[in-house]
Amino acid sequence: MVTDKDGYMHLIQFLSEHLGLFEGKEAAALTDDTVMELFEEQLSAQIIMVCGQNPSLTFAQRNQVIREIDAIVYDLEEILASVANRKATPKQTLFITEFSGLIKNLFDQEISKVLITE
Repeated sequence: MVTDKDGYMHLIQFLSEHLGLFEGKEAAALTDDTVMELFEEQLSAQIIMVCGQNPSLTFAQRNQVIREIDAIVYDLEEILASVANRKATPKQTLFITEFSGLIKNLFDQEISKVLITE
């Protein structure tokens, strides 16, 4: 659905280009959440919104969305392995929130295509 699209590859590249934000000295954390926990929370919230905004999605389509999110989290764990368990700083929190919103946009686009073709 999304992980095989160019837009997703561009987002992963965007994350890779901003890895410096997650590396180096740890700044004061804004939250007790780690970088990976914050990604998971934000992505979960975005996907709940996606499903809520598209009540006509079938059970199978919702499961596909969940499998895609699992794949995205796996990719994030691979990319952020060395910093995943650090507490998130304010700048990291902002980046994670924006990145998760961009992931939601990818799902919005793909779901609208799926619903139009049905």
